[in-house]
Amino acid sequence: MSSIIEIYNRHNAFGRWLNMEFTILSPGKIIYQLAITPDLLATRTAAHGGVLAAYMDAIVGVAALSSVYEEGKVVATIEFKINFLKAAFEGDLLTGHGEVIQKGNRIIVAKGDIINQKGELLCSCLATLNAYPFEQSDMAE
Repeated sequence: MSSIIEIYNRHNAFGRWLNMEFTILSPGKIIYQLAITPDLLATRTAAHGGVLAAYMDAIVGVAALSSVYEEGKVVATIEFKINFLKAAFEGDLLTGHGEVIQKGNRIIVAKGDIINQKGELLCSCLATLNAYPFEQSDMAE
């Protein structure tokens, strides 16, 4: 059987559409990259806040997933709070840092930050996620 991460990557059409790529640094700690293209803009130069929110959901989600996939689990976001601190602009290469700060059997708390290529902090987030058996997901093959 393929690993849950491989299956997630196959099914993650949204991530492919945005051309996002993640790297698992260790269980519960990831980086995720996104380039701001013209298709992601809300104004002539600035990215839509919804793009950054969706990107942040992916960041904390993959951080949480990386902490439980070896247990045969996947995750779903229960809630998250995001602070938009600065705008992202066309041509920016964003790096999302996601990290699990508390992991229970079912409930995971993760934090995320998005920085641009200048090292400026654009967004910060705190999220709660639910971990559940892979077999209960719609990705089970």
